[in-house]
Amino acid sequence: MRLNRNVVVTLGFCAVLGAAACNSAAPPSETSHAAPAPVAAAPPPPAPLKGVYVSNETSGDLTVIDAATQQALATVPLGKRPRGLTVSPDGTRLYVALSGSPVGGPGVDEKTLPPADKSADGIGVFDLVHGTLLKVLPSGSDPETVAVSADGTQVFVANEDAGRASIVDVADGRIAHTIKIGDEPEGTAITPNGKQLWVTSEEDAAVFVIDLTTHTLLKSIGVGPRPRSVAFLPDGTRAYVPSENGASLTVIDTKTLKRVRTIALATGMRPMGTAMAPDGKTLFVSTGRSKMVLFVDTATEAVVASVEAGARPWGIAVSPDGKTLYTANGPSNDVSVIDVATRQVTKRIRVGTGPWGIAVVDRHN
Repeated sequence: MRLNRNVVVTLGFCAVLGAAACNSAAPPSETSHAAPAPVAAAPPPPAPLKGVYVSNETSGDLTVIDAATQQALATVPLGKRPRGLTVSPDGTRLYVALSGSPVGGPGVDEKTLPPADKSADGIGVFDLVHGTLLKVLPSGSDPETVAVSADGTQVFVANEDAGRASIVDVADGRIAHTIKIGDEPEGTAITPNGKQLWVTSEEDAAVFVIDLTTHTLLKSIGVGPRPRSVAFLPDGTRAYVPSENGASLTVIDTKTLKRVRTIALATGMRPMGTAMAPDGKTLFVSTGRSKMVLFVDTATEAVVASVEAGARPWGIAVSPDGKTLYTANGPSNDVSVIDVATRQVTKRIRVGTGPWGIAVVDRHN
């Protein structure tokens, strides 16, 4: 059931954080002779809910899940086609790519689609403290995914229908730079040292590396057909790029910006989303229509396990302690919760229509 924003704040956040976080203290009773009561210190502002946030592409909203209880708390309207999302470094904001372009995909004749609503394009800024959509930043045309700088001052956008990457200043809400890259860019990721932006291009079968100091393109690295995302080892030495149409993962040396090997997957696998374990020992890969999540040992660079996650798992995220995986299963409108140790789906959580991306919030300053 969709809830309006007032209900979201009341049920979704206040119920979890406690009434003290959402209500001011009652004034002290008055007496005729007592000295004035000292002014009570203002209560601290509520902290962001530590939970799981799911963008629902078809219903245009965000589902809020309490990670502790694994219950969906609320659904918040966002805008058209929310897809990629990411959390600010301080854990207080969620940035969500919104697009007014019609949904296409394999087998869809684009000539039959309605015209794009460019007024709906933007990056939604969602307040994780109060549970509200604050504003929508400009993004360039048809944003699909978004990443955020280490200092939180800029967001980086893949503009799918324009073959560009946009760099947006958060404070003044303007597009500071636009960089031409390959066609149909999708995945965006910042290197662990914060110095580079990597963007995959589905049409060019390549990943484009952008220097964030000079805002220039450093190199285009060829990978398998239809690359969808990028994941890095925690130390930043290697990158992994899945090829949906090539049933493979390309391993790249991030210092030399060269491919070092290709990890072949089982026939029929369609790798899409990637999430790196916090300790860097395991790469988790969602496989869309292949229904599986693969466990890749980064030491041996081999698939060591798999689990059937659900109907077309796409978005994937891992908890900060590395014990739990979450996948967004678009056709079944739910999120699978996977225990990493047992490699079992322990629960499915109903969300909005067409879940696409997942972000886990566990900390705040």
